[in-house]
Amino acid sequence: MRISAFSHHCESRGVTAPTLVARCVHGLEATVAAEIVQLGLGAITHLGHREVHFRTCRSRSQVTGLRTADDVFLLAAQCADAGTAKKNAGALARLADAADLDALTRLRESHGGSGAVTGVEVSASFLGRRNFTRYDVEDAVGQALARRLGVDYHSRRAGTAPPAGYGGWRVTLDGTRATLMLRVADRPLHRRAYKRCSIPGTLHPPLAAGMARMAGIRPGDTILDPCCGAGTLLIEAAMQQPQARLYGVDLDVRALSAAEENAAGLPVAVGRADAGRLPFPDGGVDRVLSNPPWGGQVAARGLLAASSSRWWAELRRVLAPGGTAVVLLPDADGLAMAIGRRLAPVHVQRVRVSGAQSFLVQLTAPGGQGRPASGQGVAAQP
Repeated sequence: MRISAFSHHCESRGVTAPTLVARCVHGLEATVAAEIVQLGLGAITHLGHREVHFRTCRSRSQVTGLRTADDVFLLAAQCADAGTAKKNAGALARLADAADLDALTRLRESHGGSGAVTGVEVSASFLGRRNFTRYDVEDAVGQALARRLGVDYHSRRAGTAPPAGYGGWRVTLDGTRATLMLRVADRPLHRRAYKRCSIPGTLHPPLAAGMARMAGIRPGDTILDPCCGAGTLLIEAAMQQPQARLYGVDLDVRALSAAEENAAGLPVAVGRADAGRLPFPDGGVDRVLSNPPWGGQVAARGLLAASSSRWWAELRRVLAPGGTAVVLLPDADGLAMAIGRRLAPVHVQRVRVSGAQSFLVQLTAPGGQGRPASGQGVAAQP
């Protein structure tokens, strides 16, 4: 089945419109959709597992500016799922034959990507068990694309990175359909240019961007991350609201060094302090953004190692009346502690981080009117 890049029509303006697919962390689909609508990038046509489909009627819509998406692609072609048999993997080469490659190349450039493609690399994924590997799918489709484009193909079987300038393609199989997509940007959107230094447990940038959106940061707000690590949350907050006052503390001097380098040139200040005894006055913080070191890759240190209740006590102390905290929690125990400190949960959202379920929680301190997450109602999402 052939699906041209121009196969959908924008009825409101009478012009053809490409379909784009934003891939994301599972649980952030609605957040990504809200950002697409807020930025005026297009109309949402489908929300699926880890992806948001949308159509744009703008001839030069810069979709590479999405912060909450892991990546964004142009929908190239679809056909029936190949099934489970190993011999069927090669048949997926028909996706390459069905794609309108000339149109896709033009659209990629007009939506913020590069027009020059010197080679092909393919990443594949599928739901359910198969008698073939992802590499079988990637090689079948990638070799067919390379033949049509007259360029080289880079296989991922050896585990090596593709050369610069190679166009990134993705194939997904969901049990019903096989889908071929072309990456718009030269590299995945989640690979931020500012991420020059990393440390264990560093937060996924699009997830950090979603947390910053949920906080509803305003110009002049004082923002604190009491476990700032490499500074990802504060940097994403600064990207969204550069007129905020952004502070981060951490006990790990290596983390602070990484944060300083990553945040160079941004209005972010970091310093060494214990999250169980924060150097901020009572009620002096408008927004708290944090990924506390509980149950993950980083162990609690300092006063938090003895009791996590100290963390919640300090958060409640420094948060201004009506202030907002957005926290990533590994389980519901932390939520019970927050409620015990009279922090009201106004939004709870499940996400999958590194294969494990976690919870994004938006909390409001008493004494003011809390606001639900941007683009969301006051509810728990499955």
